[in-house]
Amino acid sequence: MKTWVIKIGTSLLRGSDKYTTFDIINNYCSYISRAQRKGDKVILVSSGAVGLGCHKMNFKVRPKEIISLQASAAIGQLHLMALYEKAMSKFGYKVAQILLTRSELGSRNSYKSASQTLKKLIEWDVIPIVNENDIISDEELKYGDNDTLSALVATAISADQLILLTDIDHLYSSDPKTDSKATPIKDINSSKELNKLELINQQTTWGTGGIKTKLTAAKIATESGIKVQLADGRAPETLGELLDGKKIGTIFHPHPNPIGNRKSWLSHAIKPVGEIHLDDGASEAIKNKGASLLLVGVKKVSGNFISNQPVKVINTVGEEIAKGICSMSSDAIKIGITSTSTTNGSPLVIHRDVLVLTSE
Repeated sequence: MKTWVIKIGTSLLRGSDKYTTFDIINNYCSYISRAQRKGDKVILVSSGAVGLGCHKMNFKVRPKEIISLQASAAIGQLHLMALYEKAMSKFGYKVAQILLTRSELGSRNSYKSASQTLKKLIEWDVIPIVNENDIISDEELKYGDNDTLSALVATAISADQLILLTDIDHLYSSDPKTDSKATPIKDINSSKELNKLELINQQTTWGTGGIKTKLTAAKIATESGIKVQLADGRAPETLGELLDGKKIGTIFHPHPNPIGNRKSWLSHAIKPVGEIHLDDGASEAIKNKGASLLLVGVKKVSGNFISNQPVKVINTVGEEIAKGICSMSSDAIKIGITSTSTTNGSPLVIHRDVLVLTSE
């Protein structure tokens, strides 16, 4: 049995003269239901709410104003879920709607709650359909068309594989639309290869994701030990082949030493509210010696925060080297930096268990 997270992009769902949106969704659902019958578990992360809302309103171009996008999402989300429910019921499966925002996933308790709910739904053989809650969060509409969300969902449930269905067949060495010498990339074997990719953000008219956000999603998932496959979903049967284990598109191979669920959450889901700047000794100890951060290594603090909030950790040249949950408030750190007392040793600022490196 395998647990799959499948992300379907906006551009794949808008329909055409040949196929309606329901035809497309119905075809995808036929392959999802086939995988379910084999004993696999599937979570779907579906874009398309804004696009379908625009289509319902007969807009010729996608609106640019945030409030118009939110209103379009409100119209489209209802239609999107109705289409999925109709399609999956034909194959004997129930669906559940999960709406999330980045701020919710940034809370450890909310992240765990979402994880537990998703796991319970797939235990019940229900197909969760996840989407960003565009209606109440303007940040998510610019964040990546569900690419990053799909990776966070995959890490939250410890999925075996993440499939990113889009409208290109591979990643390429350069933009194939403008470079005739562009070659397809079939395998990315390490985080170093992933970090070195210099790809143009190929963005479709109706999508907001592009290649950059898919690379971000691949980084999040592979760091957590999850295989990622990017493939062209314009032919729905491709999904069936992927679920059968065929090697299609670009494969991002998982890191051999995953960072784990909690570290992944620290690295990718939280939104830091301040910065802690270190001296060279503390930076070295954190990066290369597996040390916790003590107050003695802190040079200054930026931002205002209370204890147990997430912060960035910055080295002497202004680079972010880590993120973590700070055990002291910004005011307490400022007072501690100016204090000359050493009678009780140096207080703990960030424990190693809630600290994750974010630079190579």
